[in-house]
Amino acid sequence: MSEFKVASRYAKSLAGLAQEKGVLEEVHRDIVLFAEVCKANRNLRLLLRNPIVNRDIKLNTLRRIFTPHMHPLTISFFEISVRKSREDLLEQIAIEFHKLYNQLHNIEQAQLTTAVPLSDDLLNQLREQARHIGGKEVELQVKINPELIGGFILTVGDKQIDNSVRTQLNNLHKALTYNPYIKEL
Repeated sequence: MSEFKVASRYAKSLAGLAQEKGVLEEVHRDIVLFAEVCKANRNLRLLLRNPIVNRDIKLNTLRRIFTPHMHPLTISFFEISVRKSREDLLEQIAIEFHKLYNQLHNIEQAQLTTAVPLSDDLLNQLREQARHIGGKEVELQVKINPELIGGFILTVGDKQIDNSVRTQLNNLHKALTYNPYIKEL
């Protein structure tokens, strides 16, 4: 079975159990925390993926790091995952769980790419625009790409608004290059 399918099944199981117990919000918060810690800590990711490291060491590490900060259901889920030798998939499970949570709460992913960091007011305006485009709540992920020169690119689902200076310059270049009345630039 593919890793994606396994991660998806584990995420669905965790979400179902969390809903049943009435702790979906707490477990989601825990899973987001776990994903952030993994993203920031390469050594933890390597430890979880290393087949040579004993599972007890992996489990004790997860317990020491997360037990004080997480709901017991989330810790139990980590324990089960390690016992079933699925600790290498915990990051992917976290991603799938977050996607499932967003589906359950009618939240859509939106991607905003800008040339420079934006103020909170401007981010809120763009978040509102993304909400209007998608027709539902959005989770806005912001990336900085100086190659845009200025402006922004906002992607919500399959819709995209490209208001970047780079694209405008490229369009101008194409218009001038393919104009039959202009000999050569």
